[in-house]
Amino acid sequence: MKNEVIVFSLGGSLIVPDSVDYRYLHKFKLFIDKLLRNYKVIVVTGGGKTARKYIESLKKERTGEVFYSLVGIMATKLNARLISGLFSIKGQIPDRLIDVKKQLDKKRIVICGALGFQPDMTSDGDAAQIAEYVKAKVFVNLTNVDGLYDKDPRTSKNAKLISYLSYSDFLRIINGIKYEAGQHFVLDQAAAVIISKSKMPTLIINGRKLENVSNYLQGKRFLGTIIS
Repeated sequence: MKNEVIVFSLGGSLIVPDSVDYRYLHKFKLFIDKLLRNYKVIVVTGGGKTARKYIESLKKERTGEVFYSLVGIMATKLNARLISGLFSIKGQIPDRLIDVKKQLDKKRIVICGALGFQPDMTSDGDAAQIAEYVKAKVFVNLTNVDGLYDKDPRTSKNAKLISYLSYSDFLRIINGIKYEAGQHFVLDQAAAVIISKSKMPTLIINGRKLENVSNYLQGKRFLGTIIS
């Protein structure tokens, strides 16, 4: 159990909803510190509103998808540096799968943003790729809603939480969504393809209700969506 790995995709909307949410990040740090007693942890940070603001600026000049993706990727790396600072982690933020693995072999926690500068890749996709690469126990997507819904819960009062999905059903839902740099969805196409192919147990959970991660790990009832 001590060497089992949990990979978190920490949504940028949790890190920087409007400005940096220090209260939440402090709570997140305390939660991870406790988790590190029994597991190794990798945290992959999203770009969130920081990425979207930069992308919106470039869109006014119509510079193209490659540039939108590149500034979005840099926003994830900036957020990774912020989270690393909270955990007093010095040194290089890993930029390749092999670098993530090397750091994980030496310590119990690794923080990174999107890997490299692949225009079509996302922080969710990279987090799923990392989870597959290190053979994680579970991949946890922390977002700002309670899980995956049949409708957008922010705009529909009748939206129902989907507590369980098979890999094939999840992939079918995600494939119906058009990808754009900086998109905001609970888990994107890049991640969906990877977790479906690798059969990686995946949780979608509200990052502000971290107790649900603990409940899942302890075999208790939890609020969220499991994909398996």
